[in-house]
Amino acid sequence: MLLEITDLAVEVSGRQVLKDIDLYIDEGETHVLLGPNGSGKSTLFMTILGFPKYRVTGGQIIFKGEDITELSTTERVRMGIGVSFQNPPAIRGVKLMDLLKVESGLTTEDELTPELIELARKMKFDESFLERDVNLGFSGGEVKRSEILQLLAQKPDFIMFDEPDSGVDIENVELLAEEINVLLDKDKKPGLRRKSGLLITHLGYILNFVNADTAHVLMDGRIACSGNPDEIIADIRKDGFKGCVECCGIH
Repeated sequence: MLLEITDLAVEVSGRQVLKDIDLYIDEGETHVLLGPNGSGKSTLFMTILGFPKYRVTGGQIIFKGEDITELSTTERVRMGIGVSFQNPPAIRGVKLMDLLKVESGLTTEDELTPELIELARKMKFDESFLERDVNLGFSGGEVKRSEILQLLAQKPDFIMFDEPDSGVDIENVELLAEEINVLLDKDKKPGLRRKSGLLITHLGYILNFVNADTAHVLMDGRIACSGNPDEIIADIRKDGFKGCVECCGIH
């Protein structure tokens, strides 16, 4: 099992947000986490990353067989965890080119490799764009494509995508999905896939383009149900998340 989360409880600013979360993602699997706004999706996301504001009060997070519950974000990233944020900050004074170099294992003094230049072109960025400060003045689509480009450079083993389909047009969604599928080894036969992912989404539009193995619905800080993504998405689109409340008997 690549990622094992057991009995996880999390507080934010003294308020309990997550309660008794169990989540298991094996090598080569893609899971999707659904839920209404305020259900705790972003809290789980940030907790897996190790952001200090999100205090673990119970349970464990195991990654590659190692307990990472108390590790720093930097240590987790070095172990192979990657992330695409929904609304990443602009970083004034840091060029996208230099960030890509560091993420791919180079130094900022090194030349851009042909591989990085080709990856940038796949995401519709030319070399002059890479000279710009990270996310400064980027459009919504450029921000999303930049996030995926950075992951392509990093090549993590486990990737979390926070609302990759929000705020972008259909053309950008299709481009993003194509590279998300590459990142998650979807271009390989199931038995050869080694990369795993967790797609965090509100309504699941991205699942029209990226196949998930399992879907989880997060309600009121708990995983209310898990199962076939197509069936769960169909129910949500028909009855909304209120249907999940009735189905799972949440009070």
